[in-house]
Amino acid sequence: MKSLCLATATLLTLTAGAQAADMAAKAPYYKAPVMAVYDWTGFYLGVNAGIGLGRDRAIHGTPLGTDSLYLAPQGAFGGGQVGYNWQAGSPFGPLVYGLEADIQGAGLSDDRTNVNGPLVATTYNQKIDWFGTVRGRVGLASGPVLSYVTGGYAYGSVKTSITEAGIGTVFSSSKMQNGWVVGSGVEAALGGNWTGKIEYLYLNMGNKSYAFEPFAQTLNTEVRENIFRVGLNYRVGGSAAYTPVAAANWNGWYLGGNVGSGTGRDRSSIIKPANPPGDLGATEIFNLAPDGINGGVQAGYNWQAANWVYGLEADIQASSQRDNKTVVGFGTIPYDARLPWFGTVRGRLGYSVGSTLFYATGGYAYGGVKTKAREDGVAEALNASTTRSGWTAGAGIETPFTLLGMLGPNWTSKTEYLYVDLGTTSNIINTTVLTTSVTEHIFRTGLNYHLNSPVVARY
Repeated sequence: MKSLCLATATLLTLTAGAQAADMAAKAPYYKAPVMAVYDWTGFYLGVNAGIGLGRDRAIHGTPLGTDSLYLAPQGAFGGGQVGYNWQAGSPFGPLVYGLEADIQGAGLSDDRTNVNGPLVATTYNQKIDWFGTVRGRVGLASGPVLSYVTGGYAYGSVKTSITEAGIGTVFSSSKMQNGWVVGSGVEAALGGNWTGKIEYLYLNMGNKSYAFEPFAQTLNTEVRENIFRVGLNYRVGGSAAYTPVAAANWNGWYLGGNVGSGTGRDRSSIIKPANPPGDLGATEIFNLAPDGINGGVQAGYNWQAANWVYGLEADIQASSQRDNKTVVGFGTIPYDARLPWFGTVRGRLGYSVGSTLFYATGGYAYGGVKTKAREDGVAEALNASTTRSGWTAGAGIETPFTLLGMLGPNWTSKTEYLYVDLGTTSNIINTTVLTTSVTEHIFRTGLNYHLNSPVVARY
């Protein structure tokens, strides 16, 4: 998922830089004087909320073999942030840099993973109760819109335990782990001293190795968290006189492209019935976690009533998301899970604050899912390729965009989060049932060209 930061942050930076370079040449016309600049300098504080998804690899060694699993603690979180911005240039140049610290209460957990049953049924439990970051921010401002990249120090509480049938809890760890964080986001003025933002963070909170009894077992863990959140900031002593200009004109057709990344939390299971008589059978429950870059195209149509904007959008994406590291059954059943493509058809409902559109979106999702699995010493193997359908929901920010004088006011850029659920599929190999539920978290940035009329209204 960290590949997202390179793809998304690069496009965000190029987008904002081009906007800043063209502000003077492409400024809209207005009926009456308004405050068309925005000063980002100063202290701010605020609140945020979102969802987190772990992709925490756990390699568990036992005398019978070694499993490679992805524990995937998922849940909601909320907290607060405080920071300071400096804006370079005179009077208000495009470069904005600053510092920000945040602290979050979280309910991220995964207590469903259970493998190697029934003789040595092993249950894993991982929780993240709280986390925080201290980060630098560097961004490029186009008036009341700031596109930025961010990175620094991360820390948090990680609790992990392993329970084995007939023995009890054989491993338990509860400690604060620390590491680093990178991410990107977009922040936009709402009027007065208030701003709103959408942000993605990738937290790497380190690797740990443990040895424990009975039977000289080992555990190697990697704690990696994906954070998707929205926030509201109040700028202390900021540009309270700032008033957004009249709502931009969003009516009409548009088309464009996007690039981003995704991480899956695909709940999976293997159920082996008792066969032949006397055999105990087995049930293994675990996560597949395909991760990678995606990119594609979108087209849509907007209707507008005053500041309210509603419309329809369809997109199709190619994706490199893959998990070929999950191995269960004491190291005897390796998986290779891929999401080579997906698409959505969604409604959008938003509110335009000046030239910035804040929107929610949701609708139909579909995609291709490829899953391979084999068991050592067994001829039967799973090699399934299916097209699945389901639903999606998310939110985003869209703003005007120009590029070095070559693109006019018909262009916009957007940053968007989507949750995609492609349903559940089961396959039967001999008498063994293999089931996978496909759910994906997508964060992406794109460009749109609006066909009918300039997005920035001229008043």
